[in-house]
Amino acid sequence: MTEQTILVQADALSKRYHAGGGWVPALTEASLVVRAGELVALVGPTGSGKTTLLALLAGLEQPDAGAVTLLGQPLHALNSDQVIDLRSQAVGFIYQNYNLFPGFTVRENIGLPLRLMLRPPFDAQQRSGQLLAEMNIMELASRYPDELSGGQQQMVAVARALAANPPLILADEPTANLDSATARQIVARLRALADSGEHGVLLATHDLRTASQADRVLTLRDGRIVKETLLQPGRATQDVLAELA
Repeated sequence: MTEQTILVQADALSKRYHAGGGWVPALTEASLVVRAGELVALVGPTGSGKTTLLALLAGLEQPDAGAVTLLGQPLHALNSDQVIDLRSQAVGFIYQNYNLFPGFTVRENIGLPLRLMLRPPFDAQQRSGQLLAEMNIMELASRYPDELSGGQQQMVAVARALAANPPLILADEPTANLDSATARQIVARLRALADSGEHGVLLATHDLRTASQADRVLTLRDGRIVKETLLQPGRATQDVLAELA
């Protein structure tokens, strides 16, 4: 996979929801591309449409208009089972609220994507152990989610998203409500994934300091992408923050 490989492309996506007796637009004609080898940040305030856009890109929801092409396959041309199969192979989704299964241990949560893909239990165990070591959380392997701090749960959620080694990582506010040290660790992990050239990362955040680690920043306002900012490596963080403000 090269840095020019397009992992996901959105063309004029629009989505609205029924609320309060009427229709409320969540996203309007949003277009973007995420390639392997890049970290793209999606910034905007709460309610600007970030979560909706990520859900559409992952095929978790269907747009009212527009199209999503994931690994070269237009989602609208696939049936629901085909979308699920493609998503399981192509997308690792990191949720803001962790979405860990309370009755599973940390090791079992991390290996769950492989089990859902009907991979042998040994493969799930081996991959879980590898990620526990890489994320420096091996001591958590036998614990359950309610025994973990918020930061620890998010580290497990990141590991789970990487279990099947998907080319595309979609992260929805992964550093929200975390201490600064854990937030930096998670962003550094996502940055390293993009730098490997084998993965592309789309990171939704309201934190400009987190966004400053990206290659490109897309600004979302009232459901529309209103600006794209290219960030040059090596620039001082304060200069980048000033440009994004």
